[in-house]
Amino acid sequence: MSETVSLFPDLPAESPEQSAFGILPAQAIRAFVASGVIGADEPVTAAQIQPASLDLRLGPTAWRVQASFLPGTGAPVERKLKELAMHEIDLSAGAVLEKGCVYIVPLMETLRLPEKIAATANPKSTTGRLDIFTRLITDYGAAFEHVREGYQGRLYLEVSPRTFSILARAGDRLNQIRLRRGAPRTFDTVLHRSAEKEPLVFHPDAAPAKADIAKGLHLTIDLEGAHGENVIGFRARPHAPLVDLRRIGHYEPEAFWEPLYAPRAKHGRAGLILNPDDFYILATRERVSIPPDLAAEMMPYDPAIGEFRIHYAGFFDPGFGHGLEPAGTPAVLEVRSHEVPFLMEDGQAVGRLVFESLTAPPELLYGADIGSSYARQGLKLSKHFKPFTPRG
Repeated sequence: MSETVSLFPDLPAESPEQSAFGILPAQAIRAFVASGVIGADEPVTAAQIQPASLDLRLGPTAWRVQASFLPGTGAPVERKLKELAMHEIDLSAGAVLEKGCVYIVPLMETLRLPEKIAATANPKSTTGRLDIFTRLITDYGAAFEHVREGYQGRLYLEVSPRTFSILARAGDRLNQIRLRRGAPRTFDTVLHRSAEKEPLVFHPDAAPAKADIAKGLHLTIDLEGAHGENVIGFRARPHAPLVDLRRIGHYEPEAFWEPLYAPRAKHGRAGLILNPDDFYILATRERVSIPPDLAAEMMPYDPAIGEFRIHYAGFFDPGFGHGLEPAGTPAVLEVRSHEVPFLMEDGQAVGRLVFESLTAPPELLYGADIGSSYARQGLKLSKHFKPFTPRG
């Protein structure tokens, strides 16, 4: 364990190269793999290690369960599985996970975290854009998506396809974790200093957003084609075909998605009525740029502003949208209304981008050089679909 601790010397927080607290970068994740802090049933691959996160892989077995659950502080996951499992599914050669059903999958990766190291999880961008609802579970866990400090044990993933049934296999990567040392701390002065080099969020008029950055920069919805696109979003079609998670750039979008065009504003701002439980892909008016020494996460703006859910996949890696011309790239949003139809208007606040420091700059950045799927995304469906071409 001493080798692990040595990765994080107690340098002063103002050090430009390394901080005692924050999110672990790629090189620290790689060191954890080498030292056995991160274990796996099969060797961790280089492709799993992202600038500030680690992709987790499905194991060879899934269980269809009666309901979602948390084991709670008094029970391991397997005890709950014995109570709620309906049948076992072999993922080694691939199996269909039906929409509307709930599955629990033990992941290939295991953790032996040192003290003061904790983790949080999130669906990958592709997972969110396919409307696959996933949540990480740990033994004796009292909260989804959180791995407590010093946790030692297996990791499990709840998987529930909401819109499309999927063909999944052992080794598929649906979610990711970020590892942290200590409580997350990013001060407003640090963020403003970073924003002076390159703004973090740009409005459509190219002006940088100004706010109390440490509390999060607000993002708003684009329903007028602020980035010069005629199509402003997509609505998933009911009863669409199966999606094979291994087929990249394979599917014709029209069989799965209905394009949405900029609505005409009758009075004031353009609006789009969200149908209850329909699934939408939309984008922000703002363009986002994450500098190399920061990571970000999309957080719900305020539950009181409407009965809808925004952005299943909320991690933004260092380098996302950074150094591009024009600056930044829009954030793609996965949107679902609940209970009642809801009118969403152009420019409505839908979330806030919260920033965190890294313990050190990562050795690699988000972008095309490491095979990132959405480096210059604009409004883009998941990587399984061919580019959408509007018909004249």
